[in-house]
Amino acid sequence: FDASNLRYMRLFFNAFEICDAPRHKSSASALLDRPEIAVELSWTHYRLLTRVHRPEARWFYMSEAISGRWSTRELERQINTRYFERGLGHQALPAGTNLEFADPQALLRDPYVLEFVGLPDRHSYTEKALEQALMDQLQAFLLELGRGFSFVGRQQRVTVDGDHFYVDIVFYNYILKAFVLIDLKAGKLDHGDIGQMDFYVRYWEAEVRRPDDNPTIGLILCAERSDAIARYTLLADHQSIFAAKYLPFLPTEDELQQEIRRERHVFEMRQLGAGEDG
Repeated sequence: FDASNLRYMRLFFNAFEICDAPRHKSSASALLDRPEIAVELSWTHYRLLTRVHRPEARWFYMSEAISGRWSTRELERQINTRYFERGLGHQALPAGTNLEFADPQALLRDPYVLEFVGLPDRHSYTEKALEQALMDQLQAFLLELGRGFSFVGRQQRVTVDGDHFYVDIVFYNYILKAFVLIDLKAGKLDHGDIGQMDFYVRYWEAEVRRPDDNPTIGLILCAERSDAIARYTLLADHQSIFAAKYLPFLPTEDELQQEIRRERHVFEMRQLGAGEDG
């Protein structure tokens, strides 16, 4: 090893002190009580993981890299975009809690970083262009959405009294065991968008959802969201309709930290309100 590798070896043993050494079959599998997983984490994976200082975040990335069979490039991208910190749902859970349970907020995140679509960072694109870009980069979009998502279709028709409406993108999440309806907004979220999503979710519940499915989830991805709109509409207390901001560009560290702080504050206020109601 050269000096650089020796440095990473020290970092590795400090970060993974309960591991014997990097092996051909990932020692992380045993640590995660997932011996059935025969996925190799390369030395480059481990080198990337040593950059993550918070132990809970480091184990989260390692678990996701194994479960999702992430390449080193995918792992690096998720670390750089603070994928762990953007998952507001799991931040409210005790350390070590298994994320695989039927709570939508445990798998949804805010903001979503969509730099891979290659659209301008100003609002000079249409919702149709955004939808097409996401479909062209479906694999990257699935990675950004997170664990358990499978693609169902785009522009899924909803017909009521002879009138046709269309849900932009539909996924099914096999962990939540629920359909996830996504509506794209190139501009700012307004109350009409929330009412429209409520209509879609109600239709899906009545006409599409199967008896063994969990309640349908509606997710509005918007370029801008208003905290006031969220506070005085269904978003304030609805358990299955959510709005999240998307960033069509890779933000700076400061921009991403600011977004995470803002969304964490909104999440904490919502939890506080739920506690008072209970």
